[in-house]
Amino acid sequence: MYKVTAGIEGMMCGMCESHIQDAIRKAFNVKSVKASKGKKNAVIICENPISEEEMHAAIDPTGYELVSVTCEPYEKKGFHLFG
Repeated sequence: MYKVTAGIEGMMCGMCESHIQDAIRKAFNVKSVKASKGKKNAVIICENPISEEEMHAAIDPTGYELVSVTCEPYEKKGFHLFG
């Protein structure tokens, strides 16, 4: 699993966040996506890494500006009874 964080400029409201989330869901097979106008980003949990070029292809047509993409391995934080 991977955690991809995309810095996105131009989101002003909840509908903007929804447009970004919909565009990402259409373009990629994701486990979850959460866009935040306040944080100016979208955090995506997915099985495969997403490149900056692929993210530009998904975000640019929406009219918002993709400013950064970071990708890192992601492990779901589970419940551990002993340590």
